[in-house]
Amino acid sequence: METNKELPAPKRRKLAIGLAVAVAAAAVGIALSAPGILNLGWNSESTEDAYVEGNLVQVTPQVAGTVTRIGADNTDYVQAGEVLVQLNELDARLALDRAEAGLARAARQVRSQFANAEQMRANVALRESDLARAASNLQRRRALSGTGAVSGEDLRHAEDAVAAARAALNAARQQVAAADALVSGATVENHPEVAAAIAQLRDASVALSRTALAAPVGGIVARRNVQLGQRVAQGAPLMAIIPLDQMWVTANLKETQLRDVRIGQKVRVTADVYGNDVVFQGRVAGQEAGTGSAFALVPAQNATGNWIKVVQRVPVRIALDPKELARHPLRLGLSMKVAIDTSRQDGPPLMQAGAARQRYETSVYAAEDDGAAQAIQRALGAPAPVAKR
Repeated sequence: METNKELPAPKRRKLAIGLAVAVAAAAVGIALSAPGILNLGWNSESTEDAYVEGNLVQVTPQVAGTVTRIGADNTDYVQAGEVLVQLNELDARLALDRAEAGLARAARQVRSQFANAEQMRANVALRESDLARAASNLQRRRALSGTGAVSGEDLRHAEDAVAAARAALNAARQQVAAADALVSGATVENHPEVAAAIAQLRDASVALSRTALAAPVGGIVARRNVQLGQRVAQGAPLMAIIPLDQMWVTANLKETQLRDVRIGQKVRVTADVYGNDVVFQGRVAGQEAGTGSAFALVPAQNATGNWIKVVQRVPVRIALDPKELARHPLRLGLSMKVAIDTSRQDGPPLMQAGAARQRYETSVYAAEDDGAAQAIQRALGAPAPVAKR
């Protein structure tokens, strides 16, 4: 009996065709199911050279001091405004006390100037009365001089008295002008001397508030390199905060893949850490101003005799949905798979400017000056009088 009898040619041909179809169908199925590879159809660009990036917010002191307390460590989650590092307050409190005393002294000196101006005005009224009395005496003596009842000497004395009273009045008026020059059109609060003392007090109050280093944003603490008792300088990085809601994906596309990529196009993003079951719906936000090699620490030197052309990679920024980030948090540097849907061509090309500008802000430092208000009120005391013109 023959066991290895060859199949007829038609059957072999049908078997080969069926096997080829099965292999092709399996290949297409694998390609369509694999994330980032043909999963958006033929109008797509994909890459696995993509990584998570985000902001690395440094916590740096605005004043020098000695660390007395550390409120968070690496991997801790902190809220915006939470005190992370406390510096010794003693020097700042002493400076605030000195500034408060200086403001109180300046306010009393200015009030004294207001009182002195009022005294000068009263002196002018007194001198005007003296002049009027001396002029009246002179007028009576001149009327009696023709009858011989008043001697010539008495008449000259009366004339001298009028001249002296007039000179005293002029001097008093000059004193009023000098006093008004110090206080005219001002109050105690807006007087230049008091304003300068208030500014010094506010500086001291702000310096005291800055001994408590608050978190500018909420996020995960990283890179803590500060210790208790350490003397830190102004601007020294003590730790960093990575806000989990401010992350994006940088996809390093080949320069040959950028032709059909537009700003605003939808992007399908998957993370190796979550697998294919979790899909982030992103969008193309923009493109870096140069290739990856152009921003490298050691840029490529292409002006050589053995130059070989290498297709460059261009970093393209993919914005992620904050709600999806909240449900599935990411970390810096995680590997991602990106597939860009290039079927829509209504957005601006990557080579043109037109991406929405990214803005970041914090309100943590808006209340640094609030503590000075009470100190200023204590130093000024009673309401200031208004200067008279």
